Amino acid sequence: MGTGKLYVVSTPIGNLEDITLRAIETLKAVNLIAAEDTRHTKIILDCYNIKNPTTSYFIYNEIHKAEYLLKVLKEGKDVALVSNAGTPGISDPGYRIIRLAIENGVTVVPIPGPSGLITALTVSGKPTDKFTFEGFLSNKGAKRKNQLMKLKEESRTAVLYESPHRILKLLVDILEVYGDHEVVLARELTKKFEEVRREKVSASIAHFTAHPPKGEFIVIV
Repeated sequence: MGTGKLYVVSTPIGNLEDITLRAIETLKAVNLIAAEDTRHTKIILDCYNIKNPTTSYFIYNEIHKAEYLLKVLKEGKDVALVSNAGTPGISDPGYRIIRLAIENGVTVVPIPGPSGLITALTVSGKPTDKFTFEGFLSNKGAKRKNQLMKLKEESRTAVLYESPHRILKLLVDILEVYGDHEVVLARELTKKFEEVRREKVSASIAHFTAHPPKGEFIVIV
């Protein structure tokens, strides 16, 4: 018996209709779906009448769960890897099992689709020919400022992720490091309350001080 295949499946970042036909067929065909949050993934599976079993695979269990998934793959069963939204491995769990599968001769198949950073970048109005993706910067103020200083030396567009409870701290640091530079803030992309703000940092700080931020942010500088 040969090994199964590991499918790295992109799922919607908001609107459930953003899923690809190939992703739906793959999720229906595999023996097991490894999900960052099985409760979240169940919403997608129920929407498309997908009944296959799921197992959790998230940042705090990925070390031992990767070994379990490898065992399943070596039994000849196919596994689909999904995150809560977008493409697995991009600021989400995925790297460990993908690397482990490759090292053990398992075929890894990409099922491309939505990605928050690409979605935001394409509508940002910032240059897209060259960019750097930094994900979440440090939650420690001094280190975060040092990271921003290095980014400021870049000629490429910088794409960052940030949580709602830390976005104001990041914006204040950007203002200090970059000056009152124009930034793009995108949140709730493809959802009902989708918002893309293109404005000076000071304007974003004023807005989100007056209106408590909600949802994950993609920040483009």
